[in-house]
Amino acid sequence: MPHEHHDHPHSLLPPEPELRVKALETILVEKGLVDPEALQLIIDTYQHKIGPQIGARLVARAWADARFKDRLLNDTDTVLDEAELAGRQGEHVVVVENTADTHNLVVCTLCSCYPWPLLGIPPGWYKSDNYRRRAVREPRAVLAEFGLTLPETTRIRVWDSTAEIRYLVLPQCPEQATNLSEDELAQWVTRDSMIGAGLPICPADSNMQIEG
Repeated sequence: MPHEHHDHPHSLLPPEPELRVKALETILVEKGLVDPEALQLIIDTYQHKIGPQIGARLVARAWADARFKDRLLNDTDTVLDEAELAGRQGEHVVVVENTADTHNLVVCTLCSCYPWPLLGIPPGWYKSDNYRRRAVREPRAVLAEFGLTLPETTRIRVWDSTAEIRYLVLPQCPEQATNLSEDELAQWVTRDSMIGAGLPICPADSNMQIEG
């Protein structure tokens, strides 16, 4: 199962479906069923304003502020409402915390339910039949394919996201990142770590991966 770190949603579509989508969009606009300006605003929002950096800031604040962490874990909806992050595809989010003994992994076995307001557009592998099927049956093997090998003593808990409840993983703060500012901490938080398919990464290591 390939692990796509930097995939773009449109790159996952073969040319023919992409043309079909464009044709459908044109027909809807011509019939007056879709406002092209509103459509462009939605596209721009999800491409440039909503993404994993939103969730990363929440995680960083939770790492730095124990009181906020407690609220995020136990009163998530209120926290997201206050931050105006409880929009469509994020009506009810549950935050689950990784610990020294337990690692959490999120999957949607029925389709691809995902906390869009916090993480942006879901990656291609999250929507794949392969991931949706195997994450529940053999999570340890799946994580190993992502490059994440956990000790046998670590319990792996799989959460099945639905249209009613979506999940966000609160990863453990790396020891090397302690005493950093929230802005610096946010740079360690990866999209995959908030799904459970990865761990936080030192920004320097992350940049080396991108350059390579």
